[in-house]
Amino acid sequence: MRAAVRDRYGPPEVVEVRKIERPVPTGQQVLVRVRAASVNRADLDNLYPRWKFMRLLLGLRAPRERRVGLDVAGVIEAVGPEVSGLRPGQQVFGDMFVFGQGAFAEYVCAPEKAFAAMPAGLTFDEAATLPHSAVLALQGLRLRSGRTPQPGQRVLVAGASGNVGPFAVQIAKSLGTEVTGVCSTAKVDFVRSLGADHVIDYSQVDYIRSRERYDWVVDVDARYAIPRWRRVLRPNGVYLALGGSGSWFLTALLLSPALALLRGKSSGLMLWWKPFHPPDVEKLKELIAAGKLRPVIDRTYPLSEVVQALRRVDDGRAAGKVVVTVGD
Repeated sequence: MRAAVRDRYGPPEVVEVRKIERPVPTGQQVLVRVRAASVNRADLDNLYPRWKFMRLLLGLRAPRERRVGLDVAGVIEAVGPEVSGLRPGQQVFGDMFVFGQGAFAEYVCAPEKAFAAMPAGLTFDEAATLPHSAVLALQGLRLRSGRTPQPGQRVLVAGASGNVGPFAVQIAKSLGTEVTGVCSTAKVDFVRSLGADHVIDYSQVDYIRSRERYDWVVDVDARYAIPRWRRVLRPNGVYLALGGSGSWFLTALLLSPALALLRGKSSGLMLWWKPFHPPDVEKLKELIAAGKLRPVIDRTYPLSEVVQALRRVDDGRAAGKVVVTVGD
């Protein structure tokens, strides 16, 4: 089968599409014929890797895992003898984050719990946009305690136009909040089309120094130190970052516990993320069925052009999700 692989760390250009052996499902594994996979920022973070200390887990000199790709949608080709909930021919989607990656391929094999039945009414391309980014967006609007933004409260989504942001904007609107999205000049109209009540062009407005205050901030890719966000929050406000640079990441881990105790505000990195958490997957299906959440696809590429797909996301040009199509 054809699959995207890499032998070394580096930019998207280290990825190649090669012939590798097709896996055979055993035990509780499911073999899925891939129809579509989507690109996530996390795919790029693993390629470089973005956080140097991650080499301790990924491989010091070269990546132990050569396969690439997290989000997948396709049709079950075969199942292992211990699989009970899924069957051949079923349309499924899933997140390969904790199962060795490999979504950019003609087939992917992973434990049954990595997959769920596709949401009704979606194409494979649309379903492939959801598993990683949409779940991350949903959890970014919920604290570990279960608290979420309340109707009428003000939510700011910094990074509203990429992989996670468009889902966060729509989910926040479904909660009845007043949503402000932050993006570049070229994507202002796109973010507004998602339903954002207000859109800030970060090249024109320094939203960190603005007089506006928010009850909840979702920062998709953090660039500012956490203390700078304190003045942006209303009393009892929440700031959650979903990622950032290596130096920002380490600083956040050190500062978050102390900052959370100050002035009744919660600030820091979202550390309770649960990839493809079944209750959250079901919640996404409910939102889609109710017409409150829709996948937005920026562009599609065939598997043979996976490098171009990765490059488009890495360069920050995509408005919404970039999808890699496989097969028919």
